[in-house]
Amino acid sequence: MNATNDIPVYANYIGGAWVAAAGGATVPSVNPANRSVVGVVPASTRADLDRAVEAANEARRAWRKLTGAQRGTLLFKAADLMERRLDEIGETMTREMGKTFAEAKGETARGVAILRYYAGEGMRKTGDVIPATDAEALLYTTRAPLGVVGAITPWNFPVAIPIWKLAPALIYGNCVVWKPATDTAVTAAKVMECFHEAGFPAGTIQMVVGGGREIGQGMAEHPGIHGITFTGSNAVGKQVGAAAFARGAKYQLEMGGKNPIVVAADADLDLAVEATISGGLRSTGQKCTATSRVIVVKDAYDAFRAKLLDKIATLKVGDGMQPDTWLGPCANESQYDTVLSYIRQGVEEGAQLVFGGTKPTDEALKDGFYVTPAVFEGVTSRMKIAQEEIFGPVLALLRAESLEEAIELANDVDYGLSASLYTKNIGQALAFVQEIDAGLVRVNAETAGVELQAPFGGMKQSSSHSREQGQAAIEFYTSVKTVFLKP
Repeated sequence: MNATNDIPVYANYIGGAWVAAAGGATVPSVNPANRSVVGVVPASTRADLDRAVEAANEARRAWRKLTGAQRGTLLFKAADLMERRLDEIGETMTREMGKTFAEAKGETARGVAILRYYAGEGMRKTGDVIPATDAEALLYTTRAPLGVVGAITPWNFPVAIPIWKLAPALIYGNCVVWKPATDTAVTAAKVMECFHEAGFPAGTIQMVVGGGREIGQGMAEHPGIHGITFTGSNAVGKQVGAAAFARGAKYQLEMGGKNPIVVAADADLDLAVEATISGGLRSTGQKCTATSRVIVVKDAYDAFRAKLLDKIATLKVGDGMQPDTWLGPCANESQYDTVLSYIRQGVEEGAQLVFGGTKPTDEALKDGFYVTPAVFEGVTSRMKIAQEEIFGPVLALLRAESLEEAIELANDVDYGLSASLYTKNIGQALAFVQEIDAGLVRVNAETAGVELQAPFGGMKQSSSHSREQGQAAIEFYTSVKTVFLKP
């Protein structure tokens, strides 16, 4: 890192060294709370990507020869370094993408936990012995790393999502080329510093900052990258998947969600309201698992609505570094404009905006990308605000005649990432688990969040039907090798 006029300047990380983009181009990373510049980051080109891929391919044979325990030791070191810098990384994240400092520190702590989890995976089995029909033969399976993995990560979780891709890729013997989101590239650089200081061999992991068309699509098309793991929008994900498929590379896509919380007639409404607000509005609704549709059975609707609006009215919108802030700004101007556009569309489609959906009047917030949490009612399932991912603090209330209709409404979208039900009835809970089209199902818990040791992924248009996290990660980052050995 260098500094120009007190604004820090960051570089790519390639071959174990910090290097400027080949053409020298840079872009500012902007604080969404006040539009100040957090740092200056590279605007890389295909030349930078080529250099990173070459470094990874040069390093991969030596890296895969290390034992899982040796690779795990380095991940443990990275975890310790990140833990010591928890406040620094958390503050950078808040300044760069807006979520509250408490949430940012919590996410960084999750990154530490993921590193330690996968460090331990280096000591687990990687195959099975299978009975052979030949009595003199040994038949078994083992796993081989893909080679070089390209990781494309978004701005909404700039520590946790990269770590849950990088850590399993590395522990299973792959080298990595990582493209973080430009909007959170300063946070990414601080994560990369932890890997560097931990002593990972040169070329094992690279970070290249640049635009999606130049670097992201370039990674998907690059013959030197053997697998692509992507988290982001459906439109971009499909382009990445198509490019990888065209050249026979393995790919993993985690994309959008339009996640429902279903509130049954017998639900504990106070808990359901807390889950709706936490799941739908924390991180300013910028989570792929965020609650977007709130489907309430008619007998509980009026009481739930009143409690929800009363609670939302107490939430403070402001700079995420202020300790009393509950809801920070949208992460960037583009996302801010998108959220306001959907709010306008909801009104135009005939839904009633019963709370929020406007820029706060506080003069101190005038330069930031703030929007008050919006609540619509009178929403029908065919409206855009009930069908399309908004990625902002917008809740759509839908009334259902019965739990059966509520489940039908919940399934009436192209997405299938996460879903939640609040009920006291075990029969209703089991029916919901069986009938809902979602990869993550939660009963009496919010839609957002998943245990790091459990598989994560969606159905329908939400993913490529692969799973991340937990021991399921090995399925993507390795290939099964079947061995028949006879003296």
